[in-house]
Amino acid sequence: MKLLQAKASGESERKSRVMKLLQAIPKRWLPWLIAGVFALVALCVVPGLMKHETVVQIRVSHAGATLPDGFYLYQQLSAQGIRIKSITPAGDALIIHFDSEEQSLAAQKVLRRLLPQGFIVAQHDHSQHLSLA
Repeated sequence: MKLLQAKASGESERKSRVMKLLQAIPKRWLPWLIAGVFALVALCVVPGLMKHETVVQIRVSHAGATLPDGFYLYQQLSAQGIRIKSITPAGDALIIHFDSEEQSLAAQKVLRRLLPQGFIVAQHDHSQHLSLA
């Protein structure tokens, strides 16, 4: 019983200290403090929301053809200064992830020159890819 009373008195002391601290803050500062907290939260959350990766898909245009080797494509694109996030086989296609739209567009140009006829190189809808995963 005494232990419960001691815990209760300890909690009430903490609450009273917090209340004293809150009361010590001038009321005119309160809107600025709230705005500052929201700004800090926004600074932490927004970069993650703004991150946008682009995806290129390579498919064969006719049955029986095989996909190019992902490591070979990685080497060729890297030699051109194009940074690849990942290359993943997905059924009858290769999915290549890039950090930026510029990298994706440059890769599409290189891949169209590099790959022989019979391959389709196109921008891939990333939301569609995520729903299949």
